[in-house]
Amino acid sequence: MIVLAIDTAGTACNVAIYDAARDVTLSTAGADIGRGHAERLMGFIDEALETAGLGMDKVDRIAVTIGPGSFTGIRVGVATARGLGLALGRPVVGISVLQALAISALAATPGHPVLIVTDAKREEVYLQPFDAAGEPVADAEALDVVSARSAFHSFAGTISGSGARLLRDDGAVHASETDANQTPGDTADIAVVAKLGASADPAFALPKPLYLRGPDVRSQAGFAVARA
Repeated sequence: MIVLAIDTAGTACNVAIYDAARDVTLSTAGADIGRGHAERLMGFIDEALETAGLGMDKVDRIAVTIGPGSFTGIRVGVATARGLGLALGRPVVGISVLQALAISALAATPGHPVLIVTDAKREEVYLQPFDAAGEPVADAEALDVVSARSAFHSFAGTISGSGARLLRDDGAVHASETDANQTPGDTADIAVVAKLGASADPAFALPKPLYLRGPDVRSQAGFAVARA
């Protein structure tokens, strides 16, 4: 099975081509672009396919990160994946950024449950606990920092992600924390996304955005319309 993996849930725009039969990542393409995912994504897909020496018709499955993360970025990735899946007649599966981060964390510290906590800004975090095999044991959720500290103060396992430090009362970065725990933007490893996509069941891993909260929308002063 050849998997095309797409991640636009954060500031990065990343693509991978993965051969599941050989367990080999054939190519990757992308960059941390901040914005402009819609303008760059197809170019990165073409680059990854060209490097792998494959045409789009050789793709058997498409995997896309569904969040949580950037509202706009998630929409771009999911819409592109769905469009390609429809055009090619291929299944599309959605992969949680939090689970991809959990798999990466478990590779560094295997054998223990892991709690992935990412900084959602506005004094909130996105979080989800996983068992030692990387399977979720509860739904992902957005919590304010105080509630998250209270709910997971006694968590017995590894706490990883950009929001890990926020779960401590002092909010400080400890010297024992690894660089992986402080990754800006909590970008998922695109190779991990591809592998998860290969093993996912298309009947259940639906490419449905995992927003957890609504977009930041602010009203603009001076544009109020008077009612008759």
